[in-house]
Amino acid sequence: MSARFTFGIFHRILIALLLVSLIPLAAIWAVNFSAISDLNAAKVELQLTALNDNLLTHVDDWVDMNRRMLLQNARTEGIISMNASRQNPILKTMTELYDWAYLAFTIAPDGNNIGRSDGKKPKYYGDRSYFKQILDGKQLGEQILIGKTSGKPALILSAPINDSTGRLRGVIAIAATLSEVSDRIASSHIGQTGFAFLVDKKGEVIAHPSAEYTRSRIDLSTHPALLAFKQGKKTSVFVNEKGEKILAVARQNRAGWTMVTQQNVDEAYRLIKEENLKGVILLISSLLLVLIIALLVSKRLTRPIHELTSVAEQFSQGKLNLKISGLDRQDEIGHLARAIERLGTSIRLAMERLQKRK
Repeated sequence: MSARFTFGIFHRILIALLLVSLIPLAAIWAVNFSAISDLNAAKVELQLTALNDNLLTHVDDWVDMNRRMLLQNARTEGIISMNASRQNPILKTMTELYDWAYLAFTIAPDGNNIGRSDGKKPKYYGDRSYFKQILDGKQLGEQILIGKTSGKPALILSAPINDSTGRLRGVIAIAATLSEVSDRIASSHIGQTGFAFLVDKKGEVIAHPSAEYTRSRIDLSTHPALLAFKQGKKTSVFVNEKGEKILAVARQNRAGWTMVTQQNVDEAYRLIKEENLKGVILLISSLLLVLIIALLVSKRLTRPIHELTSVAEQFSQGKLNLKISGLDRQDEIGHLARAIERLGTSIRLAMERLQKRK
């Protein structure tokens, strides 16, 4: 018949040791894991935001440089003259100094082209948006289109030409390739899946890692990150057409263009998962170590009690000539051992007296 299980002092000591050690250990692990997760999550969003801000600053600086160049040349006497023979050398110099500007030209208030940097025949530009914006009183007009001269996406920037009295004499404009902007954006990456793209006010691509997207100026106005941005959410998470979870950050520049930086969530939060795995492995290892130590300590604490219990049991059976361990200990176990020894001595003396009386 198998021995009946008894929930004894060994088990109580073991459980007490485990509770005392494991509860603080688990609490510390949980707090540290939460802190590391929050820190890494903030770091992921900060990386996307930093890239976004950096690229937007580059775009704004580039546009502002071209704006200043237009305004400076618009104030020169040759441009104010609205005379093609005086304007053309200035316009040609502008395209020579700024590599990305492939055409500089002026337009009279009636929409007719006056001066050109490329020497081609004048054209009518009265129907162009960038021209109408200046006539409507704006200090800077802009339009993004596929340049007829270059066959590539181009940015047209325009500025007013005013005489000394402030009267509008015409419009000066440059057509610039977007390579200076698009190359920088297309080459910006975070990890293997993180990238950036820029769209205009309509949501049409200005710059994108995909050359085809940029060349055809694909409409991304329904992109989840742009839809979320219109709702006031600068940071969003969505599932793309491949079923991948994406984290995106959207920001807008002074021209009203929107920059989106995005990255696959699995890659972005891989560090958190790795830290989580390390934490779980460390916790399990700690649990096993604590369990082993608790078992050893519990056995060490309860072994003398079991031995003394066995001695007392044998005393009750008349076995009095037993060696008792722990007599030299100065703790409670030692006191108990010496008390049992005295008990054994008393029983032995009592037995001897009884035998003498017989």
